[in-house]
Amino acid sequence: MPTISMFYGILVLMYFDDTKQHYTPHIHVQYQNDEAIISIPEGEVLSGKLPKKQLRLTQAWIEIHKDELIVDWKLAVQKEPLYKIDPLK
Repeated sequence: MPTISMFYGILVLMYFDDTKQHYTPHIHVQYQNDEAIISIPEGEVLSGKLPKKQLRLTQAWIEIHKDELIVDWKLAVQKEPLYKIDPLK
């Protein structure tokens, strides 16, 4: 599972061909001992949890990079190499 971005201790990852459990485009986010799966289009938590501050930061990052995330999602579904995405600054 490639890491596509890191910021403020938050790791953003995307699995290859990850359409079996969650059909909507999504990312996996890790922060310390917490982990969540977050939809790309809406920024909603599909499963897991993050602290409120880190969730808001991740949702802001998703909004800024939504187009790039969708491109990476399409590549991941096809098992192609993913692009790194700039961190939240």
